[in-house]
Amino acid sequence: MSEATHFQCEVSDGIARIVLDRPERKNPLTFDSYAELRDWFRDLHYREDVKAVVFASNGGNFSSGGDVHDIIGPLTRVTVKELLAFTRMTGDLVKAMVNCGKPVIAAIDGICAGAGAIIAMASDLRIATPEAKVAFLFTRVGLAGCDMGACAILPRIVGQGRAAELLFTGRSMSAEEGQAWGFHNRLVSGAELDGAAREMAAQLVAGPNFAHMMTKTMLAQEWSMSIEQAIEAEAQAQALCMQTGDFERAYTAFVAKERPVFDGD
Repeated sequence: MSEATHFQCEVSDGIARIVLDRPERKNPLTFDSYAELRDWFRDLHYREDVKAVVFASNGGNFSSGGDVHDIIGPLTRVTVKELLAFTRMTGDLVKAMVNCGKPVIAAIDGICAGAGAIIAMASDLRIATPEAKVAFLFTRVGLAGCDMGACAILPRIVGQGRAAELLFTGRSMSAEEGQAWGFHNRLVSGAELDGAAREMAAQLVAGPNFAHMMTKTMLAQEWSMSIEQAIEAEAQAQALCMQTGDFERAYTAFVAKERPVFDGD
């Protein structure tokens, strides 16, 4: 049963599965779905029933980005103040994903363009099919490639030169390029995509969940730290993890030559 209005969301076994629900138009985003996704990821940090998220494809495509008729058309007829409110809102979605405290897996099939590519980029892990085509196509519609954090995040994933090419040209990155460049963690067939993403999510849900939250937090925060600051921040983070029950459970299981079972505390 969906718990959202402008996209589909189902939660089971600690995994939230999200899909954009307009497959006949390759799942574009609207003003409403942007805002609801932002709010959903903001609230996620405080939810105990969700330990990992799978942002899935629907009908053979991930997302075609902002809807041409529902978003791009109206944006040509509003004030600068209204435009800035929109661009800040879309950026807030990326910030909410980065700060949600839970691992996010993008399962990418077919078209993954514009804001859809940004959502994939903002995820922690990406599984794709050979048919996946990722395009940061903002220059194709007369805009800069610096959208929703792309100029900061994409170079850290694929490297500065490759990111510059994708952001200047707006061309599609093939699935093979995506894997070779480190954007995709794995390629699987379309028939295997949902299962592979859920299997990866289930491994994360098995824990240690507090430690996963800390890993995600540090991955984001250490971008702007010096090496010395990062080492100190990690020392503090790891000391906190050493106070958890999962740390003790891992030690007890190791001594008993058993596999640890984590409880998340």
